[in-house]
Amino acid sequence: MTRIRPLLVSLAILLPLAPGLAAGAEALRLLAWPGYADADLVERFEQRHGVAVEVTLVGNDDVLREKLSANNGGDYDLIAANTAEIHHYIEQGLLQPLQPARIANTTRQLWRFRDYPRIPGISRDGKVYAIPYTYAEMGLIYDRTQLSEPPRSIASLWDPRFQGRVLAFNGSSHAFSLAAQAAGLDPFRIEAADFPRLTERLIALRRNVLTFYAQPEEAASLFREHRVALLFANYGRQQLKQLRDQGADVGYVIPREGALAWLDCWAISRGARNMALAEAWIDFALEPPMSRALVERQGLSNTLEEPENLEGADRLIWLRPVEDAERRARLWERILSGERPPLEETP
Repeated sequence: MTRIRPLLVSLAILLPLAPGLAAGAEALRLLAWPGYADADLVERFEQRHGVAVEVTLVGNDDVLREKLSANNGGDYDLIAANTAEIHHYIEQGLLQPLQPARIANTTRQLWRFRDYPRIPGISRDGKVYAIPYTYAEMGLIYDRTQLSEPPRSIASLWDPRFQGRVLAFNGSSHAFSLAAQAAGLDPFRIEAADFPRLTERLIALRRNVLTFYAQPEEAASLFREHRVALLFANYGRQQLKQLRDQGADVGYVIPREGALAWLDCWAISRGARNMALAEAWIDFALEPPMSRALVERQGLSNTLEEPENLEGADRLIWLRPVEDAERRARLWERILSGERPPLEETP
């Protein structure tokens, strides 16, 4: 089977001005993930506030970091990022603290998403920098026509029986966390001495997969076209819904080692040009129609209501900052390119 080159996708989409908006209207610049700012919902916000909304979509955390840091946060007003990334951006001074009391719809959220001091990564020195929006666990999706039994372990991604029929996610941090999980190590605190063997594990994974994907739509297309047997679902049940909506006979499991789980938040960049408008977007995103769209269109969970049929919730592992994101990114690029990292890179 022809191997497809790994894709590192970043889609910059400038949504057209909604009807009735004057040319030159003030713009709100969003940096977000697919499904967080659908065109019809964006148009509703544009009409309500008399502004244009520019949406830049990203496919992994590495691209998100690159874009936000390119101009010290000056190119975007709002970002959507997981709590581990929010922690990094706070440390880099790329975000502004916000006031939840100024965002009325935060009162609609479940209490655990408003108990900010207990959510790792989003607060610093008593100031809140992000508002939780949506979350998902990274489970395993499998083709029921090819696997008579669901995969029980993360190690299934390396199973040579599925060579060329596995899809994994293109992201340095998650890739090393996944390899660490499979090895029984802390996925967020990899010791220097463990990097060589985990790098070898990821080289072996590269040889077993069809490719590494970035966007959920890309994964769904590859799944169908290449009769994929097993998929590491970085977007969780969002991808499960997408595949089932397209008629795929697929199952979904939380592996016995547990599933990494992300909590994505809205945060305001240090380069935001209109703080009130940025707050208005977060408030809009927490309205029931927007939050319901996450469930109905994307298969994600929102922060207003408890999800249905979440099995294996006791095995979710919430993302935390990693020991050395730069090292992971550097090694991952070498792994993807087929270049074996030199020994001095991995001690």
